[in-house]
Order: sequence, then structure tokens, then C-alpha cells
Amino acid sequence: MKTTSICNKHIFCFVFLSTVQNCCEGDILLLLDSSGSVTNYEFSVFLRFASDLLHPFSLGRGNVRVALLQVGTTPHTEFSLDVHTKQESLQEALLGVRQLQGDTNTPAALQEAKRLLTNTEQDVPKVLLWLTDGVESGDVDELMSELKAHGVSVLIVYTIHGNHQVMQRAVSPPVESHLYSMDLSSIEIITDDLREAIIQIMRAERLSVTHLTSHSAVLQWGPALNADSGNYNLWYSSVGKPVIKDVLSGDSSKAELTSLQPETTYTAVLQPQSSQRPLSPLSVTFTTLPDVLGPAEISLSDCGPHQVRISWGPLQPLWVQRYTVEFGPIPFGEVHTVALDNQRSSTLLTGLQPGTQYLVTVNALHMDGTERALSVRACTQEALPALTDLQLSPAERWDMEGEDVQAVWQAHEEGLKGFWVSWETLSSKNILSDGSTSTVYLPATTRATRLTHLASNSQVCVSPVYSSGRGDGICCTVKTQSIE
Repeated sequence: MKTTSICNKHIFCFVFLSTVQNCCEGDILLLLDSSGSVTNYEFSVFLRFASDLLHPFSLGRGNVRVALLQVGTTPHTEFSLDVHTKQESLQEALLGVRQLQGDTNTPAALQEAKRLLTNTEQDVPKVLLWLTDGVESGDVDELMSELKAHGVSVLIVYTIHGNHQVMQRAVSPPVESHLYSMDLSSIEIITDDLREAIIQIMRAERLSVTHLTSHSAVLQWGPALNADSGNYNLWYSSVGKPVIKDVLSGDSSKAELTSLQPETTYTAVLQPQSSQRPLSPLSVTFTTLPDVLGPAEISLSDCGPHQVRISWGPLQPLWVQRYTVEFGPIPFGEVHTVALDNQRSSTLLTGLQPGTQYLVTVNALHMDGTERALSVRACTQEALPALTDLQLSPAERWDMEGEDVQAVWQAHEEGLKGFWVSWETLSSKNILSDGSTSTVYLPATTRATRLTHLASNSQVCVSPVYSSGRGDGICCTVKTQSIE
């Protein structure tokens, strides 16, 4: 759905809008990176992009509901799904959002996203649209898998500095229309394509597979009938097999197909039978999962001088008791073992030696007592340059609360992208309290910053961030100033 007409945010093009308004039913959760690693410019661009992307949709129950969840040290729900039923209020809310700063605690935000999207009476298609710079996103593989297992479609727009492997694993297929790595200065070129992807997910006339195993599939569609206006005829079969037919009531919106064969391609056709008007049939083709118990594949990501993430699939908690991951240097060295429960599909191996090759083996203990193992070779990166110098000096106090210091540092220039700065702030009672550490990401051109209201004897830490990872930082302790 593309058009050559150009619309500004006040004058809509009728031909385009008539194809979008009332086209869809579903829930969209905007997962907006609001942490300190996102610049003010990037944050404002993300908000304008979301505003333009959502502007044509009809809002409210029976159409599209929109919520906004900000990612920071603690996730913050800016507004929930049922708040905005008119575009005017949604646009005003989007353009009035203020950035949180702080850490990029994406795992905590995804837990909240799961609650917002799954604890709802609305049985409609659901979309998680993640807008992020991709820096320090944390362990998101397992949480994204859980969201997708609940039928949530994950779409991602991230800056060119993000981790593509992490984003590619997180996004829902097809990757080519659901994952975009962008220079934010030209982000508007993907607005139509991304909007079309959302429409395809939420279009009322769409039949989709929302959950799939080796022996079952759940089909879902937008309501075209009600209990009094007709019923649905559902047919499904695989090649060369008899066609199975089922009759469903007019208020149905999903059906579970069972007793399917593993690794088999099926075609399902849903024909609405309306007493009021003719309706076109809906169809979908899908292939059931293999019956071979995993792990069937292993991938590596987040490689650094002292760490590497190992991921495996498919996730099969119904058939696997637990996983063990063994790793040791090649050709010889101490072998370490990590035990994991059957809900895990990845783990971060730490404490590794820089520039070293490791043999990593993932072993699955199945419910029937059998085991299956798969191995891969992993190489750590060479050690990245550490921060070369950090100096703290007293700064003139703006008030009598805590310590104010000027932090100045030096680092190697080659490949430098920025700095992570963390410090301990003073609580309201002039004592250091739990959770009082603040963090900010600064660009590579910054070599100094002023920190205020620090606790006595607290630490200030600065770490360099390079294009290939994070180097070792330096921490200094703030000394209490005597007052003459």
C-alpha cells in the first residue's frame, strides 16, 4: 500500500486514509528506548516517527489501541491501551513525552510489555514496536520468545549502531518487512512500509497462525461475523491427505488444529458464511515444527574480550528437563559447566580470556531420559583499550547537599564511540541508599562532566565504548571536603 501523494500532519490525503481508517483491529505497544544512551535528538526523532506512523489509524476498541512504554532504569508506562480513542489526544500525548534517561533496562521493560499485551480481554492481533538505539539492551532473547509464543508480533526500528544479531533474533518473521536499521536523518522513508506491515498483521480479513508446535496450530482471524449473522466453514489438509472440515460459530475468532504431523505443510481455508452479504474466503499455509528434540542449532552473539553469548533452539520446554552448557579453551584447559532450566535458550559465558578459542557444548536432558548435545567453537575478541586516565576534582557547590565534582578522563581514540559514566548519588537522608547509582552515556567527544549531589566516599566510574565492545574502565572514590 503505497501512494505518491504527500500529506503533511494537518492535511490528510483521502485516497490513502480511506484504505487505513477502520482497516484493522489490534493492539500496538510502542516500546521506546528512553535511556541515557539515546541522545535528545534520537529520542525526538523516534517520537515524531511514531506520530506519523500511527496518524492514519482509527483508534479505540474494535479498531487499533495504542500504548507507550518507556525503557529506562525502571520501565514507565506513559499511557495504556484504552487511554486514547481519538487521534488528537494520541498525537498530543506522543509529542509531549519526556525522556527518562538512566540505564537501558530492556528485560524489565519486556516483562511489563508482556503484562500489558497478554493481560487483556481483547483477543486481537498484538504488535510490539521497539524503537531503540540497540546499545546495552541486555538479555532479551528469552523474553522476546515468550512474547512471540503468546502471539505477539515483534517489529523493530533501531539505529545503525545497534546489535543486528540481537535484533534479528528478536523480531518476528518476515525479517525484511519487520526489522529496520536506520540512519535517523532519513527514517521517514520506512514509514509507509512499516505501516503496511502493521496493517498486514491487523487486517480484519487476515487468517494467521499465532501458535505452532510439531502437532498443533492455532489459527486466528479478525471478526467478520457475529453469532446471529452466520458461521464459518474451516477446511485444512496436507498434500495427498484427506481434507478435514469443521463448522465454527459466527462469534469465533480462533481455532486450534490438533493431531497434526511434524514437519508437514498444511493449508487451511476459512469461509465465512454470512446471511447478509457474500464474504471472501481466507487462507494460510504453514509448516509444523520438527519432532526432533533440540538443540538443533546454536548461534553466537555479544562476543567480547571476556564474554560470549551462546543461544540454541528450538525452545522445547514440554520435552526438555534441563540444559547444561560446558565450555573450555582449545586445545586444553579447565572446563566449566553451567546448569540451566528448560525455559532458557541462551546464556552469557563470562570470565573468558581475550583472543582465545573455546569449545562450547549445549546438552539437553529430555523428559524420557535421553540426551542430545551440540557443540560449536567460539572465539573471544582481543582485549579492547582501557580508559587511560580519570581525575576527580572538587567543584564549586551549588548548595550544601552532598559533594560536587568535576570528572576528567582520557581514552584511546581509535574506534571510540562514547563513554558510560556511573556514580552514587546522595539519598534524601544524606546516606547512600539502595538503587542510588546513576548512569549516563556520553559521546566520544566528551572528556569531562560535572557530577552533583554525590555521596561521600562514593565511586565515580568511567568506561570507554568502542565499535566492537566496551573497554575496561577506571573508578575513583570521592573524598569528603572539609568546610572552613
